[in-house]
Amino acid sequence: MKRKVKYILLLLALFYLFATCRTDKGIIKVGVLHSLSGTMAISERAVANATLMAIDEINQAGGILGKKIEAILVDGKSDWGHFAREAERLITQEKVSVIFGCWTSASRKTVKPIFESYNHLLFYPVQYEGLETSPNIVYTGAAPNQQVIPATKWAFDNIGKRFFIVGSDYVYPRVASQIIQDIIKSLGGEVVGDEYILLGSKDVKPVIDKILKTKPDVIMNNINGDSNVEFFKQLRAAGITNKQIPTFSFSIAEDELRSLDRTLMAGDYTAWNYFQSIDTERNKTFVENYKKKYGKDAVTDDPIEAGYISVYLWKAAVEKAGTEATNEVRKNLADRSFIAPEGLVYIDGETQHTWKTVRIGKFRLDGQVDIIWSSDKPIRPIPYPTSRSQSEWNLFLAQLFDGWGGNWANLSKK
Repeated sequence: MKRKVKYILLLLALFYLFATCRTDKGIIKVGVLHSLSGTMAISERAVANATLMAIDEINQAGGILGKKIEAILVDGKSDWGHFAREAERLITQEKVSVIFGCWTSASRKTVKPIFESYNHLLFYPVQYEGLETSPNIVYTGAAPNQQVIPATKWAFDNIGKRFFIVGSDYVYPRVASQIIQDIIKSLGGEVVGDEYILLGSKDVKPVIDKILKTKPDVIMNNINGDSNVEFFKQLRAAGITNKQIPTFSFSIAEDELRSLDRTLMAGDYTAWNYFQSIDTERNKTFVENYKKKYGKDAVTDDPIEAGYISVYLWKAAVEKAGTEATNEVRKNLADRSFIAPEGLVYIDGETQHTWKTVRIGKFRLDGQVDIIWSSDKPIRPIPYPTSRSQSEWNLFLAQLFDGWGGNWANLSKK
């Protein structure tokens, strides 16, 4: 009898082990790391939603290589130190195969050494300042030549020659300002102001006062997060309308407009690679599916779409490799493509950035964007603007980092 019991227990143990192994082999774990709280939640929460939607779609279609994707959603809390800790935990403890996430360049630059140390893979879905490539990061948002550079040239040709630059005080706006200034100088224009506020700060009055004093033709806005709410509120309260001095925003899209007073924004400009108003059947289907999942009032925008296509580009590389193993996936990233809501996108093998179409738009009162200019075809990404050498750009980055005490943002008043 005892031998029979032992035999049954052994069979049960073997069955459990077999079932566990089958479950593990039937799942690919991925991390989704975005700010669900704090100043950047206004932008990042929806990108996380779009990433999860793509994962759900792929699972409903049968998964990848016969496996289902299991997403582990983590809150970065608008704090780059927390992003770094969670990225390492997802890699070392959760054993995810890839991570989709980050918004601010401060968060991306803080996690970059972690991904390189563990030879892991991050898909980063937001336009950024460039000056970076990494074998462990795929950049599915715009490089400078796919957003800020053509937008600055367009503003010079169509709005005016005197520019005021404002941004949050961290690495992306600081570098973007230098790129904008280089372009304006080469065109023969003038920069009449270059000002910064702490990320998440509402202390915008000193900047507004300087705009009033300098009277620029256009404001180039690189403020990120919910600081934009106070900036536009005080800008209009000071009597600065977009008919007098239009604003060109690089980190405000349709989703952020839901948290802003649209009457203050309608008529201002923005530049992205994707807008919800793109009139194609592919995009209409994407928007419809997003609204079905997240509510009829939900909107899509560029980082949302970039988060969505990141999953599909990763899927294409995994299927080409025949495995989700990082080394093999990395070998198969080059030239992976996807017919995205914005149009054809594909990964540049040299830089691991994506070829993308450039679009310039004008905010509408209904929270959507009229597309007023387009490059009409995908543009090759150039991470390092040619206005300076790569060594000069790297020196500028090093000076920022050192000046902020080994951080990628100004923490002096926090």
